[in-house]
Amino acid sequence: MMMNLSTLKSLNVRLFVVMFYMFDVTAKSQTNYSKFAIPAVIAFGDSILDTGNNDYIETIMKADFRPYGRDFFGGKPTGRFSNGRIPSDFLAEKFGIKDTLPPYLDPTLEIEDLLTGVSFASAGSGYDPLTPELAAVLSVEDQLNMFKDYIGKLKADAGKERTAFILAESVFFISMGSNDVSVTYFMSPYRRNEYNVEDYTSMLVNICSNFLQELYKYGARKIGVLSLSPIGCVPLQRTLGGGGERNCVESLNQAAMVFNSKLSSSIEALNKSLPKARLVYLDNYSELNEIIQHYNKFGFEVGDTACCGVGNIEAGILCNSFSLKVCENATKYVFWDSIHPTERTYSMLVTSTIAKNVHKFV
Repeated sequence: MMMNLSTLKSLNVRLFVVMFYMFDVTAKSQTNYSKFAIPAVIAFGDSILDTGNNDYIETIMKADFRPYGRDFFGGKPTGRFSNGRIPSDFLAEKFGIKDTLPPYLDPTLEIEDLLTGVSFASAGSGYDPLTPELAAVLSVEDQLNMFKDYIGKLKADAGKERTAFILAESVFFISMGSNDVSVTYFMSPYRRNEYNVEDYTSMLVNICSNFLQELYKYGARKIGVLSLSPIGCVPLQRTLGGGGERNCVESLNQAAMVFNSKLSSSIEALNKSLPKARLVYLDNYSELNEIIQHYNKFGFEVGDTACCGVGNIEAGILCNSFSLKVCENATKYVFWDSIHPTERTYSMLVTSTIAKNVHKFV
C-alpha cells in the first residue's frame, strides 16, 4: 500500500534521527600542505562536513548536546557529529589554514573567518531533493544559495579580483549521497516505487554533476568529491539488517559501489569538458572498509559497535549523556555513534586522503 508524502515525512524524520552518514578513508602521513598556498577550504554536504549549520535551522538533526563534542576544544558540543573534530576541520588544518572550519550560518563570524573558508554542509542532507525535505535540513539548492551570498560578502570586503582568486585557488570538498541511498531509498518505499538501484544512483550522480557545474560557474576550480563508504558496515546497519552475527549489509554496500563507479566516470567526463577544472574523485570505500575489517591493525579495539551507548543504534538524539553509558576512551573505537566515526578515525582518514590526492589539486 502506497504511503502519502505527509505520512512518509513523519516516518522518515524519525528514521533520520539515527541516519546520518559518513565520510571515510585512512591514514599514514602527517604532512602539512600549507606550502601549496591554498587560501581557503570550503565544504558542502551532509553530517560528515557539517560543523554546526544545523544548530541555526529548525530541525531535529542536531548534535548540539553532550556527549557530542566531548573531546572538542573546550569539551563543548558544537553541532559536529563526533566526539571532537570532523573532516572539515582536519582538511582546513592539513592545508595550514586553521584548526576548525566554522559553519556559515554562525552569526558571530567575522570577514576574516569567511576569507579562509566555511562549511555550508547540513547533517541529513543529500543530492535527492526528497532527502533534505524529509529531514527538514538544507538542500543542495539551499547550500548553493548560501554560497552565492558568501561570494557577495567576499566581493564587498575584498573586491572582485581577490574574490575570484580565492574561489579559483581554494579547495572545495563535497560529501553527499549516503543519506539518499541508505535512508531515502532503502528505508523508505517512496523512491523504491519509482526507481531501481541503477536508475536511482544515476539520478543522484546527475544532480551531483549539475552541482559541480554550478560551482564551476561561480568560480570554483579545485573540487574534491567524496565517494560513498561501505555504508552497510556501520553499526546501525549491522544491527538493523546484519542478522544475528551483525554482518555488513551487502545490498547497501553494493548500491554504494554502483554509485561510486558512476560518480568516478562523471567526474572524469567533467574534467574534460570544463577546461580549468581540477575535479578529484576521492575513493573512500576501500580504505574505511580496511579499517573496519582490520581495526586492530590500526590500533583500535572495537570496530563493529560504537562508543556512545550500547553502540548499535544510538545516533543523534539517541546518543545522549542522560540515559546512556558512553565509553571512557573514544580513541579505542572506530565509531563514535552508530553511524559516525570518532575524531581519531576521521583524522587518520583525512590524512591519508590528502596525502594521496593533494597533487591533483595543483
